[in-house]
Amino acid sequence: MIEIVSDPFPTDEAINALWLSAWKSKGPKSFAPVLGRSLAHVGAFDGDALVGFVNVAWDGGVHAFILDTTVHADYQRRGVGLLLLARAKDLAQQRGAHWLHVDFEPHLEDFYRRAGFAPSLAGVLRLT
Repeated sequence: MIEIVSDPFPTDEAINALWLSAWKSKGPKSFAPVLGRSLAHVGAFDGDALVGFVNVAWDGGVHAFILDTTVHADYQRRGVGLLLLARAKDLAQQRGAHWLHVDFEPHLEDFYRRAGFAPSLAGVLRLT
């Protein structure tokens, strides 16, 4: 049974293990500085194991941003990501956000549409 937890502050080891499974690379050395500034974050747990994660960053006002939607490879395509995003949307709204933004690669469009995100034009500039 998957449990969705608001603001679980998982350990760096737990998030890095999840990242390695999902993205084949480790994430940042420490997530603590990022999570400390986030509007919210959400974890999906199977028992004690972190199997999914999403971060909700924000501008300090009414705009929030979905970042780092990640689901362990063994749990993908089971609805875990949609559960994470549903909780993230609820938390963002409860905490005062009026808009929830997400950027994604083209192959993830159907997933984010199923989560309720509408198309919009946006731009991105790679700095590194």
